[in-house]
Amino acid sequence: MINVLKSFKNFFSKMFGKKKKVKLGLYGPPNGGKTTLANKVCLDWLGEEMGSVSNVAHETREVHIKEQVVIKSKGKELSFNLVDTPGIATKIDYEDFMKVGMKEKEAKERAKEATKGVIDAIKWLDDMDTVVVVLDATKDPYSQVNVTIIGNLEARKIPVLIVANKVDLKKSNMKKIQAAFPQYEVIGISAKFGKNIEAFYEALFKLAGQ
Repeated sequence: MINVLKSFKNFFSKMFGKKKKVKLGLYGPPNGGKTTLANKVCLDWLGEEMGSVSNVAHETREVHIKEQVVIKSKGKELSFNLVDTPGIATKIDYEDFMKVGMKEKEAKERAKEATKGVIDAIKWLDDMDTVVVVLDATKDPYSQVNVTIIGNLEARKIPVLIVANKVDLKKSNMKKIQAAFPQYEVIGISAKFGKNIEAFYEALFKLAGQ
């Protein structure tokens, strides 16, 4: 396990050190908080948000990129292109959109766009240098979607950091996420309120071997 983590860190460090446009992707199931985290990172270091946030699943239906995000800590800095991807789902049903008030025609169009977004997100994995998997800490991590995401990342040998988001909520259970994916470091945060966000940034530096 130690050797695997060390190789990930060395790989990640070389990527940051040699490539001009390193891609750091945010992945996870719908409504985990990917875009909320992307907005927090962009506000902290660029002074502007990444995109819109909604309680409706699959609000992000296209891949969004912010170039040259530079984070700094203790005299060190990391530069990367931040890639916010649509939520990964194993099933998308237009009727789910109708339940939140959409008309049938709009719901079917949204489902079509969301399906394309999932396909695009998976395709983009081949371009990622490292991935932050954002999970809702109030939900069961042992889901088919989460296992599929982690499996795809492991198969590609992509360095991974797992974020247990929404730890400000009473139902959150970061330990359960740690137990589900012990091969990766798990950082508990609240992207919405910025709780423990510094630990998240430090984890990125740690993953980079800096």
